Amino acid sequence: MVEPQDALLKQVRRPLRLTWAGMIAERITRAFWPVWSVLIAALALLMLGVQDHLPVEAVWATAVFFAVAVVWAAVRGVVRFRWPRRAEALARLDATLPGRPLQAVLDAQATGAGDADTVALWRAHQARMAARARGAQAVGPDLRVASRDPYALRYVAVLGLAVALLFSSFGRVGSVAGLSPGGAALAQGPTWEGWIEPPSYTGLPVLYLADQGEVLALPQGSRITLRFYGEVGALTLAETVSGRIGEVPPASDPAQDFTVAQGGKLAINGVGGRSWQVAIQPDRVPDVVVSGTPEVTFEGQMSLPFTASDDYAVMSGNVRISLDMEALDRRYGLALEPEPRAPIELALPMPIAGSRATFTEALIEDFSQHPWAHLPVIFELSVRDAAAQEGVGMPAPMALPARRFFDPLAAAVIEQRRDLLWSRANAPRVAQVLRAISWRPEEGLFRSETSYLKLRVILRRLEAFTAYGLSEAQRDEIAQALWDLALVLEDGDIGDALERMQRAQDRLSEAMKNGASEEEIAELMQELRDATQDYLRQLSRQAQQDQQDEERDSAQNDNAMQMDMNDLQRMMDRIQELMEQGRMAEAQQALQELQQLMENMRVTQGGGEGQKSPGAQAMEELSETLRDQQGLSDRAFRDLQEQFNPGANAGENQGNEGRNGGQGRGQSHEGQGDGQAQGEGQGQAGLADQQQALRDQLNRQRGQLPGADTEGGEAAREALERADRAMNGAEEALRQDNLAEAIDQQSEAMEAMRDGMRSLGEAMAEAERARRGGQGDAQGNASAEQRDPLGRTPGSGGAVGSEDSQLQGEDVYRRARELLDEIRRRSGEGQRSDEERDYLRRLLDRF
Repeated sequence: MVEPQDALLKQVRRPLRLTWAGMIAERITRAFWPVWSVLIAALALLMLGVQDHLPVEAVWATAVFFAVAVVWAAVRGVVRFRWPRRAEALARLDATLPGRPLQAVLDAQATGAGDADTVALWRAHQARMAARARGAQAVGPDLRVASRDPYALRYVAVLGLAVALLFSSFGRVGSVAGLSPGGAALAQGPTWEGWIEPPSYTGLPVLYLADQGEVLALPQGSRITLRFYGEVGALTLAETVSGRIGEVPPASDPAQDFTVAQGGKLAINGVGGRSWQVAIQPDRVPDVVVSGTPEVTFEGQMSLPFTASDDYAVMSGNVRISLDMEALDRRYGLALEPEPRAPIELALPMPIAGSRATFTEALIEDFSQHPWAHLPVIFELSVRDAAAQEGVGMPAPMALPARRFFDPLAAAVIEQRRDLLWSRANAPRVAQVLRAISWRPEEGLFRSETSYLKLRVILRRLEAFTAYGLSEAQRDEIAQALWDLALVLEDGDIGDALERMQRAQDRLSEAMKNGASEEEIAELMQELRDATQDYLRQLSRQAQQDQQDEERDSAQNDNAMQMDMNDLQRMMDRIQELMEQGRMAEAQQALQELQQLMENMRVTQGGGEGQKSPGAQAMEELSETLRDQQGLSDRAFRDLQEQFNPGANAGENQGNEGRNGGQGRGQSHEGQGDGQAQGEGQGQAGLADQQQALRDQLNRQRGQLPGADTEGGEAAREALERADRAMNGAEEALRQDNLAEAIDQQSEAMEAMRDGMRSLGEAMAEAERARRGGQGDAQGNASAEQRDPLGRTPGSGGAVGSEDSQLQGEDVYRRARELLDEIRRRSGEGQRSDEERDYLRRLLDRF
C-alpha cells in the first residue's frame, strides 16, 4: 500500500523542484552579484576605449584593481552562499498553501494510535490536506538585492555597458592586448579604426568602417576619418575617392581625414588591413509641381498649391511669373508693345516643422494691383536642396489670379488702369475713355457724387501730366488713384446701408449669372448678410427719430411688414443652400423675393415720448451738416470745371445735379435759390469762409454728442475728429486756390461724418435695447463690449474666438520661416549662455 506521504510527494514533485531551483538562483544572485557587476563595468570601459586614452601604467593598475575586485567578490560570494535543502524548498512551497497541507500530510499521529476512531479521523484529515496540496504552484525566486546594494552600483555597470553597445563596438576590446610589454604588441600587430560621417543634410547616422562590407555606397561629401595605432608606417592609406591634389598628408600618418568626392578604391595596407570599393550614391535632383488650381478669395488673394520632394530635404524654392505673350489677346490697350517689366519672382513657403522630403504647401499672394492681373502668365517653380541642386517644375500657364470687379464701371476703370500700366503711350486713349465715361453720365452710373468728382480730378491730372510727358512716377500715381476709385465704385459708401444692401444683392445676382466660383459666391453671400444687418440697424435709428404720434404709428404698423433678423437669416440660408446645390435659377428667384421683401419691410420701434431724444437730435443736426458739406463740395467742383471750361454754365455743367435734384442751387442743394447768385463774387475766399463755418458747426455738434460712455459714442467722436481735420485741410486748400485738393479733403470729411453717424446710430440702437430690458440683447451687448485677455473682440454672439483678422500684414508663412531661421542661428552661437541655448533648442524641438 502506497503511503499518503509518498503519493503526495509524487504529485508536488514538479512545483517542488521549480521552487528549489528558484531558491538556488536567488542565493547565487545575492551572493555573487558583485562579481558580474565588476565584470560588466570592466567590459564597458574596454568597449568605450578608455585604455586608448590612458598611460600604460594606469591601464595595468586599473586591470589589477578590477582583478582584485573580482577575486574579492568571488570569495565573498562563496563564503556567503548556502546550498538550499529539500526541506527548505518544501517549507517555502507549503507556506503558500492555506493550512500548510504538506506538513500535515508528512506529520505522524502523536496520540491515539491505538484508537480506531482517532486513527480514522487522522486519516480523513490527511486526505483532506492531500487534496488541498494537489493545487500547489511553484514559488518564484526573489532576485531583489536592493538591500545589499543601497547605491545601485549594479545599475551603474549595466548603464555603462548599454552606452558602450550604442556608441562603440567589441572590436575596441582587442586594443588592450597591444598595451602588454614586449611580444604582446608584436603578437597583436598594428590596429586601426575608421568612421564614415555622411553629410548632415542627409540625416544618416555615422558608420563604423570596420563593420562595413567590401562595397560602400556613400553620399557625395561623406567624411572618412581613420586612426592608425602601433608602429608608424606599419599601416598606410591608399585611396582614390577624395580627389586630393597638392599638399597631401603622408599615407602613414596616424590620423587621416578626407571627404569623398568621387567613386574609387579605399584601402588600408599592412597587417590586418582591409580594402573597400566606394561608389557615389547619387543625390536626386529635387522636384516641384503645381498640385492644383489656384483659389482666389473675394478680395483677390491667391492660394496656389504646390508639391515638392527630394530624397533628403528641400531647403528653399522660388517662383518666376512671366507674361505669356503668345497667349495674350493683343487688342485695344494691349495692341501696343508693352513697356519692359521684370518677371515676378517670389520665394516659395517651406514647412515650418516636419519633414521636407515630400510636402505640399501653398503660395499665398495678392496680385490684384499688378499690371498683369487676369492676363495670361506662366508660373515656373523651382526648388533647391542642401547640395545646391536645383529642380525646375513644368511651366504652368494660367491667367494671373486677382480680384474680380463685378460693377461694370469699376471694371472699366480697372481696364483703363491696366492699359496705362501696359504702356504710357496709352495715356491719351485712357484719358479719352475716361472723358467719355464722365461726359453727361446716365442716371445711376455713379452711385455718389464723390465718385464722379474723384474721376474728374483723376482725368484732369492725367491730361495735365500727359501734356508735358507722363513720367513713371506720375503714371504710378494715376494708377493708384484709379485703383482707389475702382474700390469705391465696387464697394461703394458703406454709410448708406440701403444702397450697400442693394449693391450686395446686385453683385450676388451678377456673380450667379457669370458662374463665379463657390468661394466668391460665399464671400458675396456673407457681404449680403452684413449689409442686411446694417440696413436693419439704420431702419431702427430712423424709427427712433420718428416724431409721429402713437395712433398714426399703430395704423401704419398694422399695414407694414414686420420681420426680424431670424426670418431674414432663414431666407438667406435658403438662398445659399440652393446655390450650393447648383439650383441657380431658384436661388435668383429667392434673391428677388428677398429684395422685394426688404423694400417693403419696416422695422418699428416703440417708446416714443413725443419729443426727440438727444441722440436723434444729434443725428438730425449731423445729417444737416453733411448735406451742407455736400453742397459746398459741389460748388467747389463747379468752380474747378469753370477753370478748365469757362463756357460751361455753373451748376449745370456735365449734367451735375444737386442732392435732391436741383441743379446747383445753394449749399445744400435743396432748391432754395440760385447757387450762382449766392456764390457770385465770393470766389474761393467765400467758399473757405463757408467751410470754416461748417467746421465750427461740426465742433459744436461734436461737443454735444451723447453716448460718451459707450463704445459706439467714442467711435462716433473719433470719426468726427477725422472729419474736423479733413475740413481744416479743405479750408486751407480753398484759401490757396487749390480746388482739386479741397475736393479730396471734403470727400474725406463726408466719409468720416457718415462713419460717425453710423457709429452713433449703433450706440443709440444699443441704448434702446438696453432700455427695453431684452435679456438676449443685453447678453449680446455685454459680450460685444468685452475683450479677451489678448485684447481681441469676441465673435458674434459672444462665441469663443474672434472675428478680427489675425493674419493681416505680411505673408504669415514667410514670417514664420524667418522666425524659425533666426532661432536656428541663435542656437548655434557659442557666446550665448547655456540656459538661452537650451531654451532655443527646446523651441526647435517643439516646432
